[in-house]
Amino acid sequence: MRTFVREAFAERGIEVTVEPGRVTTDSGWRFGLSNLATVCHQDSRGPRRWRTLVDEHVDRVVRSMNGPQALRALPRERLLAQLYPRFIPGDPALVKAFGYGPPSVPGLLEVLALDLPETVDMLTADSLSGLGEITALRDRAFQNLRAVRVDKHKTVRDKDGSHFEVLTGGSYFIASLALVLDEVVRRYAKDASAPDGMLVTLPHRHQLAFHIIRDGSVAPSLHTMARFAAAGFEQSPGALSPSVFWWHKGSFTQVATQDNSGLHIKLTQEAMDLAARFAGG
Repeated sequence: MRTFVREAFAERGIEVTVEPGRVTTDSGWRFGLSNLATVCHQDSRGPRRWRTLVDEHVDRVVRSMNGPQALRALPRERLLAQLYPRFIPGDPALVKAFGYGPPSVPGLLEVLALDLPETVDMLTADSLSGLGEITALRDRAFQNLRAVRVDKHKTVRDKDGSHFEVLTGGSYFIASLALVLDEVVRRYAKDASAPDGMLVTLPHRHQLAFHIIRDGSVAPSLHTMARFAAAGFEQSPGALSPSVFWWHKGSFTQVATQDNSGLHIKLTQEAMDLAARFAGG
């Protein structure tokens, strides 16, 4: 696949240096390969289809490099109408590069992004400076987020008593709905009251899962959701987190994740406290 990527860029007049997880152009542009690798891996037609998938991906990348910058080309009101909050992995280098982002979900960085026809452009603090004040822009992005369409809602249940709701969709901002979780849950749960909070997973950008904590089902649901999150994180483009979080009064705390071997689930003290509180309920 890396060979196909290098050849595809070269055919379009761009020389790149291919590294294990990304390519870098002579001008310093960097493009990650993890999402493309996942797309290739999931295509049932196998490696014979990879070159076509690579060509399509590189074409989109090149158009985004050569096309007009949306912040300069689009009217301000249209920009605001296409502005959304988006989670990305909270790598220290990304935190430094973007220069902003409230600490909402552990391990993730919340940034503002423009939803464009072919791409989603994530915006740094510098690029936002001419558009307005960050707090006001974030408020507008949240307004737009509330209208994001969920394509599929299903309830996952197992014989061990675990159960949780899964929301998926084509939008790049399904996971971002965790930022307005209390409002979202009212749409998809018969009883949305959650005085003890919820378990939440954000495996990748197209998915959000939650379990309202009410009784002893919290313990098996925690373990099932940890396995669910780890699988989605490993197998899907736009991977975000393999962890389970406890949402309580608007704050997120990491309570479980699978270890590096994928065989064991590591629970935090908060997770054990939750399970103990509802034991036998």
